[in-house]
Amino acid sequence: MLKFSILGALQVRTVSGPAEISGDLQRTLVQTLLVSEGQPVSGEGLVEEMWGEAVPDNQANALQAHVSRLRRKLKALEPGRPVSRVTIHPSGYRLTVEEGELDAAEFVRTVREAESCSAYDAEGTARMLGQALSLWRGPVFGGFPGGTLCQLAGARYEEYRMRAMELRFDAELRLGRHAAVLAELAEAHANHPLRERFCEQLMVALYCSGRQADALDVYRRMRRQLDEELGIQPSPALRRVESAILRHDPALVGDARSTLLQIA
Repeated sequence: MLKFSILGALQVRTVSGPAEISGDLQRTLVQTLLVSEGQPVSGEGLVEEMWGEAVPDNQANALQAHVSRLRRKLKALEPGRPVSRVTIHPSGYRLTVEEGELDAAEFVRTVREAESCSAYDAEGTARMLGQALSLWRGPVFGGFPGGTLCQLAGARYEEYRMRAMELRFDAELRLGRHAAVLAELAEAHANHPLRERFCEQLMVALYCSGRQADALDVYRRMRRQLDEELGIQPSPALRRVESAILRHDPALVGDARSTLLQIA
């Protein structure tokens, strides 16, 4: 069994330790097949992903040479596997990845599961997403994004990471752990200054930590930034959080600790 990791630099691990995939073209080939999550990728798609505009003269032979090299590499890593992981189909090339073998697929599955239980199990949601987010070792592919297919997949996984962070912060706020997540929320808001959900959550955490003035200052800076950079006003949800802070809405605190779920 192999473990593939792309939430960070590409890693392939065997039962005896990590294995190296050498060469930019080989890494791009593996990454492209992995982000397809078991679906075939056309030869034309792989060529464009690997070489871009610098396509070799005999692209079919060049691609087949790299595919054969990858097959040999994977076979050496799994000598007992009866069939190759890389197979050819009428619609292209496919890399077989079993459940639990690709960190990105497991991460997406966990986020979807958390979305379905977040409303009634804040503790479980916070724990589940904390573990899932620990899978991330850096940007997808470690800053080696490849071509269009990999870039689109990287953006999709990154959006799931943002969603996981939002759900986890919601759960922590509902559990009354405002001070515990304050530093993380401040960092998330600083790194994604136009993402309003992080701003809402940071405002609630500040208010519930006894820092009303700071919470309102965060709102004012967000409103100014939205206006200057996008020419828009804060969303109704963000304005409702500001209003709740100004009137000391009990929904922001209390035993229920429903915070943003009630307000926004």
